[in-house]
Amino acid sequence: MPHTMDFSDYDPGPFYDEMFEASGAPRPGCRMLYEKIISLPPQEILARQAAAEQALYDMGITFTVYGHEDGTEKIFPFDIVPRIIEAGEWESLERGLAQRIRALNLFIGDVYGKGRIMADGVVPRSVVESSSGYFKECQGLAPPRGVWCHVTGTDLVRDTSGQFLVLEDNLRCPSGVSYVLANRRILKRAFPQLFETIDIRSVDDYPPLLLDMLHSIAPPGAARPTAALLTPGVFNSAYFEHTFLAQQAGIELVEGRDLVVADGYVHMRTTKGLKRVDVLYRRVGEDFLDPTVFRPDSLLGVPGIMEVYKAGRVAMANAPGTGVADDKVVYACVPEMIRYYLGEEPILPNVETFLCWEEKQRRHVLANLDTMVVKAAAESGGYGMLVGPAATPGEREAFAAKIEANPRNYIAQPTVGLSRTPVIVGDHFEGRHVDLRPYVLYGEDIRVIPGGLTRVALKKGSLVVNSSQGGGSKDTWVLGRA
Repeated sequence: MPHTMDFSDYDPGPFYDEMFEASGAPRPGCRMLYEKIISLPPQEILARQAAAEQALYDMGITFTVYGHEDGTEKIFPFDIVPRIIEAGEWESLERGLAQRIRALNLFIGDVYGKGRIMADGVVPRSVVESSSGYFKECQGLAPPRGVWCHVTGTDLVRDTSGQFLVLEDNLRCPSGVSYVLANRRILKRAFPQLFETIDIRSVDDYPPLLLDMLHSIAPPGAARPTAALLTPGVFNSAYFEHTFLAQQAGIELVEGRDLVVADGYVHMRTTKGLKRVDVLYRRVGEDFLDPTVFRPDSLLGVPGIMEVYKAGRVAMANAPGTGVADDKVVYACVPEMIRYYLGEEPILPNVETFLCWEEKQRRHVLANLDTMVVKAAAESGGYGMLVGPAATPGEREAFAAKIEANPRNYIAQPTVGLSRTPVIVGDHFEGRHVDLRPYVLYGEDIRVIPGGLTRVALKKGSLVVNSSQGGGSKDTWVLGRA
């Protein structure tokens, strides 16, 4: 039977579908989009998809896949059918994300301060101090207003009932927001009439909000602070994003070799001599930040910058040490952190998580590897993980050995039947699994950017949405109140 592009043969399947309540029945917030799509001839939909892909190519929207045999840079795949979140649902997400980042910031400050949560036995000291993101060199640091993590990207998924769950936190150097901005620009070209008829909340003010946040943490006395984005350089997987954000926010893009510490301050080298830098948006990991404090072999950082930071003469977003809360074992403790620091119940639940360093939980994981997703505590980007149902017996056996050898390094979660959404596949639509990474800015106040990056597992049946593992993206529309 020939396929059509009017959704008549689209099967939502047994998962929560972001666009349809049931076969042929769009959700209320998706009805106008649905009617627009079915009003278009199939060749017109495919032409708009092709135009969007060409725009991505022309804009150079790329990412780097480490070790990829086809070349270093790849175009980020994109599907023109947006994912829609209704206003009431977004408000709940917004409150939940703000609650979570408040608790995580209190946790980081506590870890590098009095350590109350560890002394009270809520989070084991051994877990914190064995984290690869914990740096004893950060003890006693005091960032302005006690905010450590100024830019966060939290990964959310929906289960089969439609409930949002937190999959993981990304606090060190969360990437992807540049694709949110680029995707929106492309969708405005693909469906200009819909933006005139549907109340879609804007994401365009992210760059000025980022700049405001950076200025808000500048050292006292910097009337017109100079901010810069510190990148590891062209070989980093997110280098496109670094250049894009620096350009959009109107700040300098610098590498470590562009900076120097002199007279107690951080300066960048310019054609007119040294220029003082007040704030750095840091996209370089802590361990590479200052070879006199962390890794002595680092060529990416700036010798002496930590001394300037401690003296309060330069600010950094995110503050050094933030990565301790990025550990996936620490993630499992966030609900308890919220109760401990805020005295509130978590608005957004975690995905059920098993800690392999606890013997009983480890036995459960090893006995059920064929149903579990196992993740390494300090990895990201889909690396170092096992998707049990999709793995071979040999792969599961090899991963079991890794868990036994280093149980602290692994968590496991039951396989969640991630929600799906329609994606153009050839000449028709098919459902593909998605997640959502909203972005949170925390300066003088907390700002959650409406929407976020919807990542799509483009391979049929796959649950792995990471761009480094072959995933793509969609624009995410948050509707205003009707």
